[in-house]
Amino acid sequence: MAGSSVLFRADRDVPGLIVKFGNYPLHHGGVGAIRSLGRLGVPMYAITEDRWTPAAHSRYLERAFAWPTTGAEEPAALVDGLLGIGRRIGRPAVLIPTDEEAAVLIAEHQKELAELFLFPSVAPELPRRLASKQGLHELCVEHGVPSPAAAFPETYADVEDFARHARFPVVAKNREAFVRRRRPAVPGTTRIEDRAHLLALARGWGEQPGVILQEYLPREQAEDWIVHAYFDENSTPLALFTGVKVRSWPPHAGMTANAYVVDNPELAALAEQFVKRIGFTGIVDLDLRFDRRDGRYKLLDFNPRMGAQFRLFENEAGVDVVRAQHLHLTGRRVPEGEQRAGHRYVVENIDLAALLAYRRSGYTTPHAPERPTGTEYAWVAGDDLRPFFTMMARFVGPGAQHLYRLWRSSRRAVTK
Repeated sequence: MAGSSVLFRADRDVPGLIVKFGNYPLHHGGVGAIRSLGRLGVPMYAITEDRWTPAAHSRYLERAFAWPTTGAEEPAALVDGLLGIGRRIGRPAVLIPTDEEAAVLIAEHQKELAELFLFPSVAPELPRRLASKQGLHELCVEHGVPSPAAAFPETYADVEDFARHARFPVVAKNREAFVRRRRPAVPGTTRIEDRAHLLALARGWGEQPGVILQEYLPREQAEDWIVHAYFDENSTPLALFTGVKVRSWPPHAGMTANAYVVDNPELAALAEQFVKRIGFTGIVDLDLRFDRRDGRYKLLDFNPRMGAQFRLFENEAGVDVVRAQHLHLTGRRVPEGEQRAGHRYVVENIDLAALLAYRRSGYTTPHAPERPTGTEYAWVAGDDLRPFFTMMARFVGPGAQHLYRLWRSSRRAVTK
């Protein structure tokens, strides 16, 4: 689905560049960004793992720069690589990071990158702190934003002390976002049932456990909500959207597989106030959990970049967060408008498996409308079919096996 009618014109002289580090070729968010700006006539470029990724085959892509990375390279090497791509593009381009590594690199090397690229100016240390579970928790405490109770053990003895006083079950997560590219302590969000289970796991975490131990928010007493927004240099939202997550993959612990746009003024105000207090500028993707036991929204994740499911959200003027950023950075007004309440987003290659898993668990989302007002598919688009077929070619076989391994590793996982 191409979206609603667009009531504005973008600057077609300023291209966009999708920036991603690491090996995750089946990334629908990057494809969505290429389509979103490409449909406006904006020339689009992308960093890809190779020439056979779905993004590389979009009709809206001018050129794919095949650059295999792990996300663990030295920052100087990544900056040099980005600058080399910028010179090949030949004119200033808007940077659109799709992962934390890219967002942090851009923030921490603004002076070098500003020569060839356009991006929001943000406090250099802020994206790294927001991407860290510990950094985010500390910011929430500092600014009075609800978040799950958490502990950050530095040694095995700290884990033992936590185990003596903890109320189980608890949740273990990797403390830093970047660790997933290296050797994570846990495979993902992991539910820990009791003291013995925790100590057994902790023996494999080494002398310095890189984990956060967090309060478990039972899914039967909670709802998963998402906020996507773009904030200007004054931390004022130029586009802000709220929605509810229906399903994720791995179940209750992974990326969004199915979601709806749902108006939530309380949640929008909470997100706006927090971003204002910390002074963030740019695109945000927030995950929050509404705890019915105390009636509070608890912030779980603050992604300082575009979220993979951002195309769920668009206002009546045709503005999504990627379009808002491009308009703002090129000096154009960002049109206002109501969000498309009731609109649905489906990630085809993971939603069927998620649906089956959720049916077995009996979990339902009370705020999801019975009938969507429209559906945006992550991969299928009538005006751009090649990414879907490329995805299917890569997904069948190794991709499906990877999906199965994710499910196996998350059988004891819970929602974030």
